[in-house]
Amino acid sequence: MTATEVRPARSAQQHQFIGLTAAFGIGMLFAIQSRLNGELGQRLGDGIPAALVSFGSGLVVLLAGCAVIPPIRRSVGRVWRTIRTPSDGGGLLRWWQCIGGLAGAFLVATQSITVSVIGVAVFIVAVVAGQAVSSLVVDRLGFGPAGRQAYTPLRIVGAVLATAAVVLAVSDRLHHPSGLLLALLPALGGVFTAVQQAINGRVAQTAAGDASGAIAAGVINFLVGFAALLVVFLVDLLVRGTPNSLPSNPWLYLGGMCGVIFISAAAAVVRVVGVFVLGLGTIAGQLIASLFIDLFVPASDQKVTLPVVAGTLLALVAVIVAAVPNLRKSA
Repeated sequence: MTATEVRPARSAQQHQFIGLTAAFGIGMLFAIQSRLNGELGQRLGDGIPAALVSFGSGLVVLLAGCAVIPPIRRSVGRVWRTIRTPSDGGGLLRWWQCIGGLAGAFLVATQSITVSVIGVAVFIVAVVAGQAVSSLVVDRLGFGPAGRQAYTPLRIVGAVLATAAVVLAVSDRLHHPSGLLLALLPALGGVFTAVQQAINGRVAQTAAGDASGAIAAGVINFLVGFAALLVVFLVDLLVRGTPNSLPSNPWLYLGGMCGVIFISAAAAVVRVVGVFVLGLGTIAGQLIASLFIDLFVPASDQKVTLPVVAGTLLALVAVIVAAVPNLRKSA
């Protein structure tokens, strides 16, 4: 094998490792956002306006970037032209592939509603339960830009281990049926998240094959999510009345910025590692970050227990097992 043959193989492996590391960071940011939005929802006395504030602040940042950075504007325009005239874009994108923001809106709403009750750790492992299995199916169906990825023994084992990690992490809380019932919301959010990551990757690929395309996917994601949350908020306003006044703590308004970073990053990374490995990488980051958050700045009175720690470690093993086929293929 010549040096020129070795170099591309090494580069492919490096891309896989970088993508997995980025996925880990995305998961940590998601856990931080969950803590911030959960606290904001508790202060406002209503999770819906908290989710609207989070999405709205992220949308302002993205629209500002779109206004001052021409490549982002061009990327958003390319997506718009493609869905208006699919034949011109080679059939690469349909309008329904631009509504990933609905899944994001649902997940952010569940953050604001449930985290202050069940804690960040239980919220995250519930998301993991839905995301681990759903991402495996999404990859098999070829929703993401990486195309169809077959079921392999290691990928299936990785999904099973990730699900087992969730069961282990919440095993000591089975005597709280109300809390576990509330955890069904983020579990459903996790199912939608895998679909969101796949179609956002398609949007980014259509917009441009670089960072501006990923940010354009974020712009569309936040526009759709904010519009959906605004409608829900207006209904919530009629039913429940006005929420509490906005808190003065500026840190509570950074959830939207966290979302901007990890949504755009996920849209870029999913093209490299696929939906399943991206999902498991974010799972590991979520679990570890949520563990430290519940240790040092807990959102509820739930204590960090040995099963939660063991579940976190098992999730890390699941990520490594699931990533092996990708690393072998790139080599």
